[in-house]
Amino acid sequence: MSLDFSLIDPTATYATEELFWKNITHNLGGMAKEAGIYEALWRPEEISATIAKDIIQLLENGLADMKKRPKHYKKFDSPNGWGLYVHFVPFVEDVLRACKEYPEAEIEVSR
Repeated sequence: MSLDFSLIDPTATYATEELFWKNITHNLGGMAKEAGIYEALWRPEEISATIAKDIIQLLENGLADMKKRPKHYKKFDSPNGWGLYVHFVPFVEDVLRACKEYPEAEIEVSR
């Protein structure tokens, strides 16, 4: 199982235009929950987040904590190697960067 996180251009007239797409294993769900960003990434509808700017602050806070306490977060690494801190931090950085670049883009997730 995995998460597909996309940002969609809300102004596209004829077809859905994907502005950003990233995929990560669902094995990182526990780490995301610990960082307070699970809902922002996996279930934005549960926190009424519909566009990118709705989750920027959550991602900034979670990412800052993850970088501040790497040893703590590495405890959530998947034992099978599919879902590691060293992969999740760059994923969150990329999502955050895209959210800042396209703040009005619609969030779309597939899980």
